Amino acid sequence: MATTAERKKLMRAQRRARGLRELRLVVPDARSQTVRRPVATQVARLDRRSETDALKWIEAVSTFDADAAR
Repeated sequence: MATTAERKKLMRAQRRARGLRELRLVVPDARSQTVRRPVATQVARLDRRSETDALKWIEAVSTFDADAAR
């Protein structure tokens, strides 16, 4: 029976053969109060008008991208 390391190596080789590459991401833990407090503070400081403008722009671009893909 193959060891864990050997199985992992085989799995990576199979993925590479299919043109895939393993990517590991490290992101802030949204469950942590250490992360949640500063995020809540930043959200509270957002300007509603600026955010609305940004969302409208994103929607317009998304619609444009969807039309271009057809």
